[in-house]
Amino acid sequence: MVAGGVPVRAARKNAPPREDVLAAAMATIAERGLEGLTMAGLGRQVGMSSGHLLYYFGSKDELLLQTLEWSEAALGSERRALLARRGPARERVRAYVDLYVPDGARDPHWTLWLEVWNRSQNAGPQERERQAAIEGAWHRDLVALLAEGISRGEFRAVDPDRFASRLRALLDGFSIQVAVGLPGIGREDILGHVSEFLAETLAD
Repeated sequence: MVAGGVPVRAARKNAPPREDVLAAAMATIAERGLEGLTMAGLGRQVGMSSGHLLYYFGSKDELLLQTLEWSEAALGSERRALLARRGPARERVRAYVDLYVPDGARDPHWTLWLEVWNRSQNAGPQERERQAAIEGAWHRDLVALLAEGISRGEFRAVDPDRFASRLRALLDGFSIQVAVGLPGIGREDILGHVSEFLAETLAD
């Protein structure tokens, strides 16, 4: 079998580690946006042809999803570390929100997230399960944090699962506006709105 005019055995031997390709894809999105990420351009960065990339990933959709999963793995480690800190649960909720919200317009992680979700309209069940796993990790960590705060008497006795769903919907709605660069709302605006919402709904 031949990939991009090169025998597959040679392609496997000479290919860079998959993580290097994903890191290069994320760096390109950060520097030039999604429009700057092409299979040919990425291939040149990592020393592969576009044919080699297609052999390894199958499609650009799969490359983007794997890049999102790779980025989420790093965010997940950071999220778990901050949630494991000692101290009031309310402080860790604020840290969770701070990590969740985009840095500003064209935030690379949020740009990638939006593109993957847009493309997922035609995705198969396995791809959708992988996307659900990303969302599920954020949700479970927030539920656990809320449950801890409730058990310690820091938060009002709410249903942590339902509250987490509502809070994440609020965060998503605001974050998308910032990520796409809508005028009139920025990162600090989001943090202010969410802080008020938490004070109004969770304060015991």
